[in-house]
Amino acid sequence: MINYYYKKRKIIFLVFFMTFQFIQSQELAILKYDGGGDWYANPTALPNLIAFCNENIKTQLQKKPKNVEANSIEIFNYPMLFMTGHGNVFFDDNTVENLRNYLTSGGFLHVSDNYGIDKFIRREMKKIFPKLEFQEIPYNHAIFNQTYTFKNMPKIHEHDNKPAQGFGIFYKSKLVCFYDFQSDLSDGWEDEEIHHNSQEVRQKALKMGANMVQYVFMN
Repeated sequence: MINYYYKKRKIIFLVFFMTFQFIQSQELAILKYDGGGDWYANPTALPNLIAFCNENIKTQLQKKPKNVEANSIEIFNYPMLFMTGHGNVFFDDNTVENLRNYLTSGGFLHVSDNYGIDKFIRREMKKIFPKLEFQEIPYNHAIFNQTYTFKNMPKIHEHDNKPAQGFGIFYKSKLVCFYDFQSDLSDGWEDEEIHHNSQEVRQKALKMGANMVQYVFMN
């Protein structure tokens, strides 16, 4: 049983790195999770971010992001996963193991607080990293200082009238999960007519998203 588990992890590890090095991750994916939350929220957000990145930071991302099950080996085909929603999130044991392997093997997860996900994502991420906590990321961190420089998190929607914050989980000193809280970055990426955000607000959100993509590609 131990040998089988070891071989399984080794195969997953090799698949991830062979795929990552070969295609240099020309696709991003949306994480489909269990629990009843609307993982499919903000359908225009990631395509718009991809278009912005391809135009402004010269990535060559596929225009249409894929949806991937959180417990699927397919997540290892993507260096960056996007996750959002308004409600419950649930990771079963297989999903916990899969996401832990992904995040500790070079993968990156962005969680966008679409209002209502906070207590659920904190609970479920604790399953993945029982000894780690979300930490507020200082503004001298590289993720805030790529093509665009940020001294504070973009505030897209008011929610509870609290300041926007960027939290992270660091595994062996490396940022593996970025969580925008009270910011709602992904709403800022959506088509303008959906939320009627100003062009200035949308540009700030897209630039912060581009910084994340650039950080992942360079680290």
